[in-house]
Amino acid sequence: QVQLVESGGGLVQAGGSLRLSCAASGRTFSSYRMGWFRQAPGKEREFLASISTSGGSTYYADSVKGRFTISRDNTKNTVYLQMNSLKPEDTVVYYCAVHYDGRYLFTNPEGYRYWGQGTQVTVSS
Repeated sequence: QVQLVESGGGLVQAGGSLRLSCAASGRTFSSYRMGWFRQAPGKEREFLASISTSGGSTYYADSVKGRFTISRDNTKNTVYLQMNSLKPEDTVVYYCAVHYDGRYLFTNPEGYRYWGQGTQVTVSS
């Protein structure tokens, strides 16, 4: 069992930056690929970024490539999402999750388990 707690969301002006953190409990954090998603009300969960167990490999959705950066610190059991050049359309709830089922591509939320509670990001124009 892994518990995830996101933090770092808030209100920011368009063009600004935020860094989200996702702290994980448990000793096996470094064994899991991690991912960040976001979800607007009434819409499907959208893949944003994923990072390998060591942090040496990352992958981004086209919608955030060049603006968002995923990283992890296995000594702190934490994964981060640095978000720059934020836009009003980035206003949603952001979630981190553990990639658990290798039958699914890491871009597919079906392959993830142990979701955090989410953190709200609001970008004003």
